Amino acid sequence: MLFWQHGPPTAAAVLILIGGCNSSPPVFDGNRAMVDLRAQCDFGPRVPGTPAHDRCRAFLVDRLRTLADTVIEQRFTASASAPAGQAAMTNIIARFGIGGKRRLVCAHWDSRPMADRDPNPEARILPIIGANDGASGVAVLLELARLLSLKRPPVPVELVLFDGEDSGVEGRLDQYLLGSRYYSRHIDAQDYEFAILLDMVGDADLNVGPEIYSARYAPELVERVWSAAERLGITEFNRLAKYEIYDDHIPLLERGVTTVDVIDFDYPPWHTLGDTADKCSAASLEKVGRVIAAVLYGK
Repeated sequence: MLFWQHGPPTAAAVLILIGGCNSSPPVFDGNRAMVDLRAQCDFGPRVPGTPAHDRCRAFLVDRLRTLADTVIEQRFTASASAPAGQAAMTNIIARFGIGGKRRLVCAHWDSRPMADRDPNPEARILPIIGANDGASGVAVLLELARLLSLKRPPVPVELVLFDGEDSGVEGRLDQYLLGSRYYSRHIDAQDYEFAILLDMVGDADLNVGPEIYSARYAPELVERVWSAAERLGITEFNRLAKYEIYDDHIPLLERGVTTVDVIDFDYPPWHTLGDTADKCSAASLEKVGRVIAAVLYGK
């Protein structure tokens, strides 16, 4: 993703969200999620066009097939930055339940091909592990998939792992968000009640404020998510909107799907070789997972 200082992207339509009572979800296990975070990191940098990327894709698909009603591998080819170049990519879609509008939760599963913000100039051409920037959101989705397999929520849920989110050179917006752009071009916004994007949610020093585009274009959903955190007593969700982030929620917003980006952007190892699993914690994953589960199982 990219940090934006000025001005929104293309104007986005906003759908009206409905509130309501919550039913209790199964217990979200942060330790399980942390195991899944480490498993992704163990493959190495998950850069499109590499063997590690292929092995991680197979791992994610196999896991979701044991849990979801339907798993779709949405394959596409896109031009990414070096070293991938023109690369085969895959969005992984897992569906639970049928009929009615779906609730979407998404994250990106690729990792950045260059550590361009590393303090060591010689390291800036190397790919990153992406423990927090990528693997953390996916880890929460995998544990949510387990919950959804144990107890169905009141409406259908779709989990999507986007590929090619972090393939771009800074300043080249067309090289970012490749998977979410492709996915968004092939959906009907009327099929979705809302969407929640998870990105960089494993930081051991968790501090999640509303992302500015989310607050601007999906204020009802921001209120719904942050109110759920307050009901659960999770104080790591705060009400201070600090950052405009060009992330996978933007193509969904532009398509007309009400979407929020749940992201902790105060993370010094961002886009460096230091983005490793030791910077993340099971406690942070569990807190985010509990909030999202409460929203998914709400009426």
